[in-house]
Amino acid sequence: MHRPVADSSWSSFALSRRAAIRAGGLGLLGGATLPHTLRGAPAVAAEATAKSCIYIFLSGGLAQHESFDLKPQAPAEIRGEFTPIDTQTPGLQICEHLPRLATRSSDWAVLRSLTHPTNDHTLGHYLMLTGRSIASPGFSGDRKTSPSDWPSLASIIGDQLPARSSNLPDSIVLPERLVHWSGGVIPGAYGGQMGRRRDPFFIEASPYGNPFWRGAYPEYTFPNESKKPPASPDARVYQAPEIALAAGLTSGRFVDRLALLREVDRQRGELERSANGNQYDQHRQSVISLLSDPSVREAFDVTHADDATQERYGRNSFGWSLLMAYRLVSAGVNMVQVNLGSNETWDTHGDAFPRLKDKLLPPTDRALCALLDDLKGNGLLDSTLIVMAGEFGRTPKISLLADSYYAAGRDHWGAVQSVFFAGGGIRGGNVVGASDAMGAYPSRDPQRPENLAATMYHALGIPATAAWHDDVNRPNHIYHGEPIHELFA
Repeated sequence: MHRPVADSSWSSFALSRRAAIRAGGLGLLGGATLPHTLRGAPAVAAEATAKSCIYIFLSGGLAQHESFDLKPQAPAEIRGEFTPIDTQTPGLQICEHLPRLATRSSDWAVLRSLTHPTNDHTLGHYLMLTGRSIASPGFSGDRKTSPSDWPSLASIIGDQLPARSSNLPDSIVLPERLVHWSGGVIPGAYGGQMGRRRDPFFIEASPYGNPFWRGAYPEYTFPNESKKPPASPDARVYQAPEIALAAGLTSGRFVDRLALLREVDRQRGELERSANGNQYDQHRQSVISLLSDPSVREAFDVTHADDATQERYGRNSFGWSLLMAYRLVSAGVNMVQVNLGSNETWDTHGDAFPRLKDKLLPPTDRALCALLDDLKGNGLLDSTLIVMAGEFGRTPKISLLADSYYAAGRDHWGAVQSVFFAGGGIRGGNVVGASDAMGAYPSRDPQRPENLAATMYHALGIPATAAWHDDVNRPNHIYHGEPIHELFA
């Protein structure tokens, strides 16, 4: 979480240390993306079904056999320990540990045949976060972001859609950046060739603590390697940014904001060198808006939601993150990427079945269904596309890494994964594509990350002729594949 440097001008402004830290967590003082007022004219959306998108990313890779594509007729070393259950949709079965989703299958669809060519975590993230199945020229996989990277889905969508909120960024990633346990930043979630000014707005509400703790803390924490747990307990505290003003700083007194502006001035070096003076003035005004708008503060204050809401979503990092996503799209944010779990939380190499049963699937099932219910109840599901995927699937055959785990799991597998869709014109109760009898390769209707990206763009009304522009204003095609029309049929 970014921590602002204290100086006399900041203290004279009288922001509390807590508020300053939380403002820093939003990236206000740490090189955040410039809000929509600094962007070029977006493409004109034509016949858009959705107005916003929530991309739920399961870093580590969701096991298709233990979620949406069980193989009960396969040999034991393939089918695993879980039993399929019927859903509300005749003929559609999913994992027994997703019971809430099973009762809501009329609201969602699944693609069982997404494929790409890598089993590597870093490259897999990159492909699934950019919607491309080949790396950009110069990509080295060294866990460093580069100006030559493909732009992220979040950057392109945030850039292309017309703004719906005057005070919130168009594209937000929460509750944390994806940082590898080695300390390297996973590429793919940034502006890349579009320039740093097109980076999404990062809300770092989940502090990056010991990377060898995983799961939906505090209720569902587990060590990365069960035979080699960290010496200290998981001490993370979800710090949902409130953007609160210091006591006594009323809206009337806020008119005199010279001290805040001096602090923003001090941060000017963090802005893009290409930003001109007028753009910078707009950035300062956006900082003021974020700090002063009560509706913005309410959207972020998820850890203090009423008891009933927290019970429905879950009092954990998964629940709070999806609740924040719901509030943000309701407030007018066009694109929200939600990273459910720190980097590689879903990397179930070992002890996979107890971890999925007890630690991963229950909080996901609860929070995702609360999100669906709230969007549907408020009439927003049809206009909000939800996509849930990881960087790859898991191997068809179960294996044991005896040095690290007590029980078996599955390894990395880019050849096939299941992807969840809901809202935004998606036809519920729909299954598109299929994997073979072992859940190893697509057997029908294979789809690539390019098709996934095109489906998102299509649902949001981004024209097939639309282009994004790099730092020297050269146009680049947005679409590199066809939308998966069967999801909407």
